[in-house]
Amino acid sequence: MPHPDDREAAHGREDADGTIWFTIAQAAAFTRRNPQTIYSWERRGHLDRTAAATDEHGRRIYSQAQIAAAERRARQNAAAAQRIAA
Repeated sequence: MPHPDDREAAHGREDADGTIWFTIAQAAAFTRRNPQTIYSWERRGHLDRTAAATDEHGRRIYSQAQIAAAERRARQNAAAAQRIAA
């Protein structure tokens, strides 16, 4: 959940179906992460660039569900790596 002061920066746009869409910068603010982390999720396959939509400026946008799933996968991978290292 974004910090109340970050609400404007983290606010995605809602479509007619009620799906909330985020640019990379908005997703970073929403998850309280650095934008480079979101790009890392793309590189590592946690976010599928081919499944991304684009906004009117040609920027990739991801649904809130896609961002949540990517964050979940990243956490699971980090936990698995810690177990292997231990």
